[in-house]
Amino acid sequence: MFTEDLTEFFATSDFAVTATLAGTISIAGIFANASSPIAGGEAAVEGSIPTFTCAMADIPSVAQGQTILINGATYTIIAVHPDGTGVVTLGLSE
Repeated sequence: MFTEDLTEFFATSDFAVTATLAGTISIAGIFANASSPIAGGEAAVEGSIPTFTCAMADIPSVAQGQTILINGATYTIIAVHPDGTGVVTLGLSE
């Protein structure tokens, strides 16, 4: 894992937002909620794929099933994807 200071990558003065993990831990990260087409059937359907990317050091004990509050909405963590560089992307469900 890198030992770089990731603070500037997750600065709330730029693109990052502040989130609250498990009701108590305040963290900065990048929230994305892109829509994506869902294949199947004859009707066109789109779904959202919310993610939150932050420094792993800020949430070392994160786990599936925990909740995270972002921009006033509560999400459940359904996936934890560390990338090996000290950054983790959380897959979320509303």
